[in-house]
Amino acid sequence: MTDRINLSPADVAKLLNDPSVQTRRETAGKVARQMGDLLNDKERKLAEDIVRVFLRDAAATVRAALSENLKNNPNVPHDLAITLARDVSEVSVPMIQFSEVLSDADLMAIVRESGTDQQVAVASRATVSEALSQALAETGKESVVATLVGNEGAKISETTLAKVVDEFGDNAKVATGMVHRPRLPIAIAERLVNRVSGHLRDELVARQSLPDAISSDLILQARERATMSLLAPDSERVEVEQLVAQLHENGRLTPSIILRAVCMGDIRFFEAALAKIADIPLENAWKLISDPSGRGLDSLLRKCRIPNGLFRVFRAAVDVAGETNYDGGPNDRERYRARVIERILTTCEDGFDSDNLEYLVAKLSHPTSAAA
Repeated sequence: MTDRINLSPADVAKLLNDPSVQTRRETAGKVARQMGDLLNDKERKLAEDIVRVFLRDAAATVRAALSENLKNNPNVPHDLAITLARDVSEVSVPMIQFSEVLSDADLMAIVRESGTDQQVAVASRATVSEALSQALAETGKESVVATLVGNEGAKISETTLAKVVDEFGDNAKVATGMVHRPRLPIAIAERLVNRVSGHLRDELVARQSLPDAISSDLILQARERATMSLLAPDSERVEVEQLVAQLHENGRLTPSIILRAVCMGDIRFFEAALAKIADIPLENAWKLISDPSGRGLDSLLRKCRIPNGLFRVFRAAVDVAGETNYDGGPNDRERYRARVIERILTTCEDGFDSDNLEYLVAKLSHPTSAAA
């Protein structure tokens, strides 16, 4: 470096009285840039003293010039870096995001005690430890969490990722960041695919190299959702029976699509499906399903080779159907579905996500479901 320090602290003190903020900002930046390896000890000490004087400048833009020009300097004294990192956002963010002088303990304190801008800056660092990632996730702030999961340099534990999926799986910004991470634990990827939109599911499958079984499940889910959307709440029974017959003929009348229908409150589809699989008249199926003892339903489910672990789910859905119906108001179908799922959750007590039909169907349909 050819420039040498040509100011003294006294010169700077005099300069601070100059009404020109622009002059002070340019001078502060110049001195900060000179705090490099090419200065001798005496010159470096002088530069530090001058920078400390500029730290007292009332204009944030002057202090921001210090931060911007010191953020990548590994020789900045720790106390000076902390002072800049604890300043207002305009001053603190560059230092927080880039300075290697700040320790994990410093950054942890900033995450816990500072505002959103500073937390986002921590989440944006070239490397973020697992402990810091956990603290950032615990802020519960969308911008902070989205920045964190979108940062490939952030180390995030499976526990923290699970927390993020639970709290932000439906958030497009956060979900996109997670999908784009270089590698997700299979358990997290499997949970995430049941929370994100269709195009993100496809990208997740492609990017994360999910096992064939999970990829196949995604295709099946998409097909079943499309199939069930064909039925309007006021569909005639003959339309329901025609759809059931077509699905059965093509080998697509699966336990999972029957479960999906039940969770959606489509009891007519449920009745028609069981009658078709058992090859009995619809009236007989209805009588077995309506048996107050529950033995008729169990017998019918066994005949249809429905997994035992789903028996209690179907019982809960039938109970709700017997107690209530669509109320005729706006979004009554959604309210009915919510009541069905609430009863299922109360019955199963397995911690399923009541706001997510995809996750509920996927977990209840899993072959390892506990026997009733």
